[in-house]
Amino acid sequence: MLGLNKTDTKFLLIVIFLTLATPILLQPFAENSGLAQFNAGYPDLMQRFAIYGIFAIGFNLLFGLTGYLSFGHAAFLGVGSYSAVWMLKLLSMNVLPGILLAMVVSGLFALVIGFISLRRSGIYFSILTLAFAQMSFNLAYSVLTPLTNGETGLQLSLTDPRILDAANTSGSLPVTNLFGAAMSESYKLEFLNRVFTFNVGYYFCAILAIIAFYISLRIFRSPFGLMLRAVKSNQQRMNYTGLAARPYTLAAFVISGMYAGLAGGLLASMDPLAGAERMQWTASGEVVIMTILGGAGTLMGPVLGAGFIKYLENIFSKINEHVLHGWFSWLPDGLQDLVVWIAARFTGEGWHLTLGLMFMLVVIFLPGGLMEGGQRIGKLFRRGREDVPDDGTGNRPKPAPHVAE
Repeated sequence: MLGLNKTDTKFLLIVIFLTLATPILLQPFAENSGLAQFNAGYPDLMQRFAIYGIFAIGFNLLFGLTGYLSFGHAAFLGVGSYSAVWMLKLLSMNVLPGILLAMVVSGLFALVIGFISLRRSGIYFSILTLAFAQMSFNLAYSVLTPLTNGETGLQLSLTDPRILDAANTSGSLPVTNLFGAAMSESYKLEFLNRVFTFNVGYYFCAILAIIAFYISLRIFRSPFGLMLRAVKSNQQRMNYTGLAARPYTLAAFVISGMYAGLAGGLLASMDPLAGAERMQWTASGEVVIMTILGGAGTLMGPVLGAGFIKYLENIFSKINEHVLHGWFSWLPDGLQDLVVWIAARFTGEGWHLTLGLMFMLVVIFLPGGLMEGGQRIGKLFRRGREDVPDDGTGNRPKPAPHVAE
């Protein structure tokens, strides 16, 4: 189906099911339960899961397949956001034109940066991409203020022309939409003391994430993907065979930049605001951590890494000392204060410490990321099923001999 073999088709169908069922899967606890704060089925958060999943998938096509580590992908994320907001201001509140423009502009920007940066490899390539990203950040923050609105950020206003929609004169800003369906529109279903929110914006992002994942799957399985793996394996040997690696790496860099531009356009489509902070080096570092944490070079790893980090950032960070006191109220006062003080260092504003420790543990014990951990657990279960119980004498029964018919 869709050019995939049977195994990949099943894999894709599982991904589609999990993505579409996310509003249900992320609401496992009842609303009146003490664990309800761990629910993550909120439209804004689910949108970020999908958007940053796209961002990480695109980065993985470059880093996971070719081994080229870019520290400048935030530049494409920011350029995509600015492009989308300008399209919303000038043309229409329909998000499709803005997203298309974001991908095109980011792709062209990636072509220029990649053409220069890919003249070097290794740490020199990484430093070049970081330099370009910081240059882009400073340009957006100060020099290009007429285009970016500087530190305030580019946003909608009542005086925007919006050629296709006409200016809104009702006194309130219009909302982004997809052919009339507002991105903020949601349908809530109450069932089993749980509230499931089905949001238009999330499902729009989810469908694009599925398409992005499918394209990455095709690239992984294609001859082009095989050439990218050859670049990562031994680029010098590849050159000796007469194959030039640079066109392949440049193509991967541009595709990866377009993925980042798509993510930036979606961020602007869900919340029509573009700021220079999206182009900072920290945003580039975040996607690197997402990819490595989940498993670089794997299909699902970057998506898992993105979801894990965004969950910590938005859910785990809300656990403050008041919540912790409620959890440990059964302890004696002195011991309770000590336990809460220790736990508070890893929750709330200290969630970065938890992320740092998790990242260290994964790098040390699971070099393949969370995907490697899942594979090890799967092997343990398979090994347990394959083990044959002994016959009570300490010896395992021998299989019956095969008799030819």
